[in-house]
Amino acid sequence: MYTLANSNVHTTRHAGKIVLVTGGSSGLGEATAERFIREGATVYITGRREGELAQVAARIGATAIQGDIAVAADLDRIFDTIRERSGRLDILFANAGGGEFTALDQVTEPQFDKYFGINVKGTLFTVQKALQLMGPGSAIVLNGSMVSVKGPATFGVYAATKAAVRSLARSFASDLKGRDIRINVVAPGVVVTPGYKTELGMNDEQIAGYVAAMEAITPLGRTGTPDEVAKAVSFLASDEASFITGIELFVDGGQAQV
Repeated sequence: MYTLANSNVHTTRHAGKIVLVTGGSSGLGEATAERFIREGATVYITGRREGELAQVAARIGATAIQGDIAVAADLDRIFDTIRERSGRLDILFANAGGGEFTALDQVTEPQFDKYFGINVKGTLFTVQKALQLMGPGSAIVLNGSMVSVKGPATFGVYAATKAAVRSLARSFASDLKGRDIRINVVAPGVVVTPGYKTELGMNDEQIAGYVAAMEAITPLGRTGTPDEVAKAVSFLASDEASFITGIELFVDGGQAQV
């Protein structure tokens, strides 16, 4: 569970906006959905685990729609629900994704298909279907990763999917020329979320060791928080970023920049 640093502070940055956050049941998705709500938006969150999704939605005041972005029928149901309830979509944070550590000689075809299916295919068709509900002035933010420009050992498949996401954003920005719909990528660095255990399979000792190693090579000398990423997503989706499209914004404490 993540709460904002100033949990009692509400703003009107996104007042009246209709927002979808995919993968909103934990981690960066949960933190970003919560921030959008506290900034005045009506927020839908999706996720594969219905029970966990419902609990988060009830806590932060979002509307839950269970679904897997890698399944076309689920995506259709998600956007049909938003169309029926709200009639439009103003902001999409395409956050859902996953990965795991696997040495090159241990990568399997099903593993490759799984993560390209979620991170690349799922993201592409999420954006494609979302655009049917988005008009001029709307904004899309894709969740990338610092590893899109790095070469992390045993993380090659995940890194490749995030490089693909970055490439898609460039092409989508060109595809959307003249529609006044912006699309950008947020690229988080090391931010510990529940996914470190559920997706990456790390235990507390391994996470602590990993964090210490990353802190040592990060200019700011620490790892990030989910809300620091959420604030960057909120900015990219806001009118304050009205002349920004096609970029990759690193929220990584400078690690990928030096």
